[in-house]
Amino acid sequence: MKIHQLRNATLILEWDAYKVLVDPMLGNPESYTIPIVQQKNPIVPLPAMANDLLNKVTHAVITHLHKDHLDDTAIAFLKQKNIPVSCSIHDAPLLQAQGLHVANTVAYWQTKPFVAGSITGIPATHGYGTIVEAMGNVMGFVLQLPNHTVYLSSDTVYTNAVAKVLQTYTPDISVIAAGGATLGPDMDLLMHKEDILTFCKATQGKVIANHLEALTHCLFTRTEIKGLVQQNNLTEKVWVPEDGETLLF
Repeated sequence: MKIHQLRNATLILEWDAYKVLVDPMLGNPESYTIPIVQQKNPIVPLPAMANDLLNKVTHAVITHLHKDHLDDTAIAFLKQKNIPVSCSIHDAPLLQAQGLHVANTVAYWQTKPFVAGSITGIPATHGYGTIVEAMGNVMGFVLQLPNHTVYLSSDTVYTNAVAKVLQTYTPDISVIAAGGATLGPDMDLLMHKEDILTFCKATQGKVIANHLEALTHCLFTRTEIKGLVQQNNLTEKVWVPEDGETLLF
């Protein structure tokens, strides 16, 4: 399997004849505004290699409907290409209303067939405390594929559900949102560094840390996360890819 990191949470999983696009944010820099903080995002362009890969996408997986995981450019792309989309059962009506080809929907802990394997919906908790309700429905996914089990944890903090996935499904590849996103005091949206470490130590497999250096409200840098990993002797387990980097499993 190859995993291509495009930007933020956007990546492509490639194996055999399949290229699965995850959480596409495909617009130009400053193409949308985050309402609460009134800041234009994203702050970096897509890498040069993105267009060639995007033209070969066969399927898409969408964890939730925030603009940094599905922007207007991505919606237009998925519609034009008629890409079959897998998503939460709660997000399906809106995606269908926008003209997307929703081919697969799952509820939390429900498993369904997915491109020569299966997909399971996993609860994701988008922040700490009272901000979670405002963030709305979010879903992670476990993809059980012929040669790999991949956990797309989505925008979540470390919870009992996350721990259950690591213990029950024992993914050999996990993707975590490590950018430290925040909308202000007491409005942290992603894992604190302690949670990142807990996740990385709890899994038996490899970890890809992304959701970094593409948005104004994501404060952790790649250098910080790499330093955290190194200080805790996790360098062999955790990868922090650059935009445009391809990881081979």
